[in-house]
Amino acid sequence: MTAQPVSNGTPEFAAPSNLPGHIGIIMDGNGRWATRSGLPRSVGHERGVDALRETVKAAQKLGLSYLTVYSFSTENWRRPMAEVTALFSLLRLFIKKDLKRLKSENVKISVFGTREGLPEDICDLLDLAERETAENSRFNLGIAFNYGGREEIARAARDVARKVADGEMTLDEIDQHAIARHLDTRAFPDPDVIIRTGQEHRLSNFLVWQAAYSELIFMDVLWPEFGEVHLRAALETFAARERRFGGLSSEAG
Repeated sequence: MTAQPVSNGTPEFAAPSNLPGHIGIIMDGNGRWATRSGLPRSVGHERGVDALRETVKAAQKLGLSYLTVYSFSTENWRRPMAEVTALFSLLRLFIKKDLKRLKSENVKISVFGTREGLPEDICDLLDLAERETAENSRFNLGIAFNYGGREEIARAARDVARKVADGEMTLDEIDQHAIARHLDTRAFPDPDVIIRTGQEHRLSNFLVWQAAYSELIFMDVLWPEFGEVHLRAALETFAARERRFGGLSSEAG
């Protein structure tokens, strides 16, 4: 099902009890938006950062607690190096420009993914963002950067195997909870809903373990155009769905 934004700017919003605890967003469509607008792809990524800034504000305003955004995947290294460099520059700009404000708003930043292959100053900035906001608790912002879901699971499996080899765990103690405790997102609940913009209908290696029972909402809007009205529309779509987690519908009695 594809969610559509409401026609007016002030829709009737879902009751707080129906709000998801954790939302994941695949921010897709920056390059297509730029191409469609006759602009360089780098401008599309710049507008994407603006959309991210507004979405974080909207998520806090609407009473959400956890938001994870897919900002750079392990597969994005396949893009032209000039575009990869531009994406790194935007991360630098976002952290340097927004970190102080996010800290003052009691936002805690968590970074998911591997630091392997990243420039040293990018690693330092990611560390700084986590360190400066570590004591915050009002809102949790997860940034999936240099992240791939399968790579994350492989790293978790290696950590578990290492503990078994060192005698810290037994084979019988390895279950899905043990794996989950070694994922990057172990401090976050599994996402209740994942929103993808940009007209594609796939997860693209985003939170593949955690999304086992997530509601998937695909929106036709390109990411630079995404805003509070689209977030509201997605949350209303989520609130209207019945989540059964493998059980029976409530109508089944």
